Amino acid sequence: MDDHKPEKRLSLADATAFAHQLCLAHGASHAVASALADATVSAQAHGQHELGFGHLPDYLSGFATGRIAPAAEPIVTQVAPAMIRCDAGRGIAQLGFDRAFPALCSNAHQLGIALFAQLNAFTCGELGYYTRRLAREGLVALAFTNGPPLLTVAGQRRPLYSTNPIAFAAASAAGRLLAIDQASSATAYVNLLRAAEAGEAIPAGWAVDAQGNETRSAREALRGTLLAFGGGRGANIALMVEVLAAGVTGANWSLDAGDFRAGSETPGAGMLVIGIAPRLLDECFASRLGEQMRRLEGLGVYLPGKSKEQAYARAVREGISLPLAAYDAFKVQAR
Repeated sequence: MDDHKPEKRLSLADATAFAHQLCLAHGASHAVASALADATVSAQAHGQHELGFGHLPDYLSGFATGRIAPAAEPIVTQVAPAMIRCDAGRGIAQLGFDRAFPALCSNAHQLGIALFAQLNAFTCGELGYYTRRLAREGLVALAFTNGPPLLTVAGQRRPLYSTNPIAFAAASAAGRLLAIDQASSATAYVNLLRAAEAGEAIPAGWAVDAQGNETRSAREALRGTLLAFGGGRGANIALMVEVLAAGVTGANWSLDAGDFRAGSETPGAGMLVIGIAPRLLDECFASRLGEQMRRLEGLGVYLPGKSKEQAYARAVREGISLPLAAYDAFKVQAR
């Protein structure tokens, strides 16, 4: 946040109630509003404003335009002992996961591994939200998702995949999380939006323009498409995620997904989440993980997820801050 701009501070409870009211005002059911409010505040509290209240207008607009069915009730089916399928019904991704969460955890602890496969959803927001929740239940978690096409590969100008992120989380015996949440693209799409709004240049290798030429102009990049990180290696990861998130789940391939910011069609995105019960293989996993984390930090290694956990601890104590202008604009919409 810009220290020179006035801010509105909210406790986590007040922020959740505020987000809930905003969703209800835009036609969401109480179940949808509750699920989305929890996810929004979690992202914000973990320092991910662009996936928290910064992303909430995309959902509110989606409710109004039909990109998201505001009262959709997901259909959750246990198709095999370790596999849960969820049709989100053109609704939000978070509610289906909420509905399946108890069974997903129970399945994983009983069988050693369990899988949640969702299709026909809006984009999932912060992917790390899902893996963190499973890690807090003693599971090692992996998640994959896709969405509208935003990323291309060398030699192509047309976007082929979404940013296709991967998330991972595991908890130590002391409750510390090792958490990874990263896109297959060289940068997140929200970083392009932020740079374009500020009129800033972007680093080389982030994106190409509409003609497929590499560009350092964020505004030209928005007319073009993102590049995969690491060239062909990143493109391979994006394709792998595409097969897991869209192919395995039966969701739209990114090439067929609707725009999450325009039109009336749902992206029909997919998400695959896997939970593993490590204690069945090694009862000492959680303590061994904590020891390894401390050893790596002693060598000067920065562990992914640490800054988000620190941000969340501050948010629990102090609440979250929103730019006052954004808060006032939201208040108008909440009436």
